Amino acid sequence: MLAKSSTELVRQQNSALVLSALRRHGRLAHTEISDATRLASATISAITAELERAGVIEKMEQQAATGRGRPRVLFSQRRNCGYLIIVIISSDSIQYSLVDYAGTLLDRFTEPRAQGGTAAFLDSISAALERVLARSRINPDEVLLISVSSKGLAHASEPVLVWSPVFGAQPVDFTAVLKGGWPAKVILNNETLLVAGALLERETKKAGEGEPVLAALSLGHSIGLGIGRRGTAPAPDISAPNFGHMLHIPSGALCRCGARGCIEAYAGFYAILRTAFEVPIDTIPAKFVPLGEIDKIAAQARQGNRRAQLAFRQAGVALGNGLSRLLSLHGHMPVFITGPGTRHQDLLQAGIEEGLAEAQVVRLGGMPVLTIAPDEPSLVFEGHLNLAFSIVDQDIILSRPHPPVRAAGE
Repeated sequence: MLAKSSTELVRQQNSALVLSALRRHGRLAHTEISDATRLASATISAITAELERAGVIEKMEQQAATGRGRPRVLFSQRRNCGYLIIVIISSDSIQYSLVDYAGTLLDRFTEPRAQGGTAAFLDSISAALERVLARSRINPDEVLLISVSSKGLAHASEPVLVWSPVFGAQPVDFTAVLKGGWPAKVILNNETLLVAGALLERETKKAGEGEPVLAALSLGHSIGLGIGRRGTAPAPDISAPNFGHMLHIPSGALCRCGARGCIEAYAGFYAILRTAFEVPIDTIPAKFVPLGEIDKIAAQARQGNRRAQLAFRQAGVALGNGLSRLLSLHGHMPVFITGPGTRHQDLLQAGIEEGLAEAQVVRLGGMPVLTIAPDEPSLVFEGHLNLAFSIVDQDIILSRPHPPVRAAGE
């Protein structure tokens, strides 16, 4: 029994490697899959044959450029194997995207975020999911997974938003959006966790092995942090510590979470607005501050207004202090700064460096590399695809019976 279980585990791991290679590189020939996964040719033949019979992948012939010789046989995901629905929740809107199993975007629309309590919010998402099906004429049982992202604190294992800027500590359970017998799985992730995963994948593709670990710092209405670490293939290790609500100053400014002195209470958009206009620090923060208002304060700062300059420098120091704690705990790593707040990086930079410089790990090891990644929406979507497909592929491997295949090197 032990030998049989071990063989089955090897089969699952090798199948996951093959699907991961096709995800990362696109259509591949037999030998290219073998090179990418370092699996033996016989193992690749067995895996691709079984996945093709199960309708998970398909093959096509590519004629040689010269027109002579045998055509190359290329493998790729079968597009109609199933579909994903990606739901990206923002402060004032929700975006819905339908993607096929090959990763092709088929449909996308955005709706204003519903006003009211959690029940109205979930009902509006449920109705929108039905519209996704109707627009593309697919059935609920063809949807493999619904991937949701939001700012806030997500439960570690359930699709439940534990805390959010809009609903506070009132939990939001996204399993309630599936009505009428949808069989799909629902997952929920913090938005910046997905950004970190996407950046890690981009860096790996760009530089081969890429960075072993990196951080993504999101600046905006909320302050988020994601950490991506290369683990054993095919899935990396990504997490989203509650960075924005780490303590910055004891008994300090009031945060949207109800605590005092959080990093976000000094670095979020509402914090910059509060400092610039000399609003008392115990004033209840605004849930949403238009970006245009922050741009006006930034323009004043660039024109020499000292109060506006102080608002951004104070925000930068809070961010730098928080990053210094991150480096003290996890070691040096590059930090990618993303989100709408990157447009004010010139005003934040000095404060960030000041906050970082107070840590011994920075004094001894030097400043971490700070890189601006302005395309946060693209990164969030890429992160959804990377994580969702890793889950879907694994579920498919576990649910479809295959005969044992040879281990690597056999």
